[in-house]
This record gives sequence, C-alpha cells and structure tokens, in this order.
Amino acid sequence: MTNPLYDALFGRYADRSTPFLYMPDGTVLSHADFLATAARFAHVLTDAGLAPGDRLAAQVDKSPEALALYAACVQAGVVFLPLNTAYTTDELSYFIEDSGAKLMVCDGADAAALKRITDPLGALLMSLNGDGTGTLADAAASKPATYSTVQRSEDDLAAFLYTSGTTGRSKGAMLSQGNLLSNAKTLVTCWKFDASDVLLHALPIFHTHGLFVATNVTLAAGGSMIFLPKFDPDQVMAQLPKATAMMGVPTFYTRLLADPRLTRDLVEHMRLFVSGSAPLLADTHIEFEARTGHRILERYGMTETNMNTSNPYDGERRAGTVGLPLPGVELRITSRATGEPVAPGDVGQIEVRGPNVFKGYWKMPEKTAAELRDTGFFITGDLGKVDDDGYLHIVGRDKDLIISGGYNIYPKEIELVLDAQPGVLESAVIGVPHDDFGETVVGLIVPLAGETPDIEDIKSATSASLAKFKHPRALIVVDELPRNTMGKVQKAVLRAAHKDLFVPT
Repeated sequence: MTNPLYDALFGRYADRSTPFLYMPDGTVLSHADFLATAARFAHVLTDAGLAPGDRLAAQVDKSPEALALYAACVQAGVVFLPLNTAYTTDELSYFIEDSGAKLMVCDGADAAALKRITDPLGALLMSLNGDGTGTLADAAASKPATYSTVQRSEDDLAAFLYTSGTTGRSKGAMLSQGNLLSNAKTLVTCWKFDASDVLLHALPIFHTHGLFVATNVTLAAGGSMIFLPKFDPDQVMAQLPKATAMMGVPTFYTRLLADPRLTRDLVEHMRLFVSGSAPLLADTHIEFEARTGHRILERYGMTETNMNTSNPYDGERRAGTVGLPLPGVELRITSRATGEPVAPGDVGQIEVRGPNVFKGYWKMPEKTAAELRDTGFFITGDLGKVDDDGYLHIVGRDKDLIISGGYNIYPKEIELVLDAQPGVLESAVIGVPHDDFGETVVGLIVPLAGETPDIEDIKSATSASLAKFKHPRALIVVDELPRNTMGKVQKAVLRAAHKDLFVPT
C-alpha cells in the first residue's frame, strides 16, 4: 500500500538508527526510535475509533512526542489539526466543533476544562504533556512499534490549518498530501538541503513555518534537527555551532543581533539562514550581513499555500522583496476591481496557482469560491508588485489598504519612509475612520533603544518623499507593536485601539 506523504517523509527511515532530533539536554533520538513512537500513537488512534479522514485536534507543547503525533496521523490517514498553544479554552471550542474533531489531544493541565467542551460535542479527549507523558503516552506504551500504514493518495487531506480569523470566523484551510509533499520537495531542491544538514529548529510546530516547512523539508532531505522547545537566545547561541541551517521569523534575527555573542566565527560553518512569516526590515538584512557575512534568505508563504516564492539560494537575495516564484508555482498581479492582470510594475492583488495551493476552506463553499478561482488561482489577500527582474514586493494586506478621499494608500510605502528616519526602529501604518476622508493615515513609531525620534523632522521627511494624500495625519510613538506568535504585526489591534482618534465627540 502507498501513502505518498508518509512514504516520502517517514517510512523510508523506519529501520535507520541515524540521528533525527538533537535535544537541548544532549539526548539524541534516532529516526527509528521516533517512528516507533509514531507507530504506537497510530495504534492508539485506531483503537480509539479514528478512521482515515477523521480529524484530530492537538494543542500541545512542542516535544518529540508532539511531532510524532503528526507522523502518526499521516500514517493512519487521520487529518492533523495543530492549534496555537496560546488559544484559550473558549477559543478552542470553535475549532473542535467546526472541524468535527473526533479526538482532542491537550496538555494534562487543561484536560478538566476541555472535557466540558469535548463531552457535549462527542469528541474523545487525551493528554500529551511537554515532557512526553500523558494519557496518550500511557495508552501507547504497550502498543507495537510497527503499524500497517493506511493507504492514501496525494488528493487525500493530510491537515487542517485555521487562519487567524482577524476579520470574522477562522477558516479551516484543507491541505492535501500532495500540497505538503510538493512544497517540501521543491524547497529541498531550491534551498539545497541534503542528509548532511542539521537544522536549528526553534519555531513552534502548530504553524506552517515550523511544521510544514522546517520539519517536512528536513525529513524530505534526510537531515536532522536541533529541536529546541522555543526560541531562547542562550540556547540558540549554544547550538548554532552544531547547525548548518536555521529558519526563523524576523524577531529571531533582531534578538540575535542584539547579542554581542553573534559573530562571524560563531556562524562560519552555517550555510543558510531563512526568514519568513513576517516582513524583515531592510536594516536587519544589512546589519546581519555585516555582522555575520550571511545574507538572510527571505521567502513568502501562507497558511493556504505553504511557500510560494523565495529569494534565490544562488544569486541576488534582494532586501525588501520575497524573491521569485518557486518552480511549479505561477504568480500574477491582478486588479482588485476587475480581477484582470495589471500593467507590469503596478500594485495589485497577488494570486498564485500550483500544486501547493490548498483544496479550499472546510465547510465554507462561499468563501472558497470567493478566494479560489475556477482557474485554480488563489487570491492571497496580499497586495504586491513584480519588479523588472521578476522579484515580488509585498506592499501589504488587502484588508490593510487605506482608502482616503478616494485614493488608495499602501501602508508599506509609508512605513519604508518612517523606518528610514533617525531614531526609528520600526513602524506600522494604519487607516482610521475620518469624518471627511472616510479614512486617514496614522503612523505608529517604535523608537530605537535610548533614542527619541524627532516627530517634526519625520513629518518633514514624509512631506518631501510622499504625495500629500499619503502623509500621516498623526504620528504616535509606542513602546512596541502588537504581534502574533509568528511575529506579524496585528494591525487589526492597532486599528481598534485608535479608531476614535479623528471621530468627532
């Protein structure tokens, strides 16, 4: 029997004692030991009555066992639904009910509270703690170390990932085996991963980046991972000399740059640093290269598609861009009004098509039809432009577009000006209600440590660089910008906080 995703990522290592996970305490878990745990978990799922296509929801701390649960789901044909560990019990109730999860796996400390949700929904509940213990582990202890892999095809669903839901209900993106496998294989080739690679893994595994990019790529290449429970600068500094590659979010790199231990000597053996999930400031690119000799490779992906574009491994890694479409991925820029392609270099909505694009939103046919065209192109919700060399520049989210007095204003254009000013670490530009213009521009500025930006000078700089309708009507200095767990600025939070700024009282 064949199971394309399991066969390619897991099954071929079943009898290998080669290292797979290096843990911070010095423990090394082999491929064979990891897959034996996964097989035991798969037996538990089957014994619990889960059939191929059933959903398993998991809100668990990062651990080898948590990763093995993903492998067990793939082997048993169960659809894996990883959930952010920051979600509250009330938030989890929506995901469990909407997905129709047959089994919920949680931390033991949360089991009592979650049982009040799972019981009325008819879902089973098991626990898996960060140290690998729990009722799931107890049930697996006596199970065989091998499992007869369930037959699946590339069109069968492998996972659900729910979008953040900043504008309405979270949507369950349905990802097939083919979606995940095609992307992993492409990235292995484009980023030149092989069995000699050791990836420093400090990302969460409830998200595309840590699970379906970092982990799947490593498995597809036959490499190993230094598996850290979270990003901790001390641990990362200690482990960098043992790694060949690292994938991170921009916050990882700014925190490393703030540490004097980051030197060329520390990372001389590294071959690749990748950044994604949020935009990387041009200053971070420049400073990291000056300090380490490495130019960070930035790429672009999302929940519904995994990775779409990447700066080249060989060739120019262009700061401020997310590179070129990956092999097999088609990308076009279209008009928000007509859906037709815009003129070269113009800003429009980014659409992508390829084997990486998801199957649609779970139980949301209207949303699927609105965002996934009959032609197979997915409307990403991001706005961007392609330069003369084919590099993609993202200017913001469609929902973050500001329309003031009938003019379209792209926040990124203003943020680039603000970020370049003396004393400014970073900025976020939002639109807030205005009784005359409909919306108007507000800039939030985070100062560099120990500095006080001159607001009047910044206003003069924006006046000189930008058309008048783009000028921020207010510039507000803040200590920090609100971010989600993957480092993305939460502009919906900023808009809510400042929505009454220009509303007459």
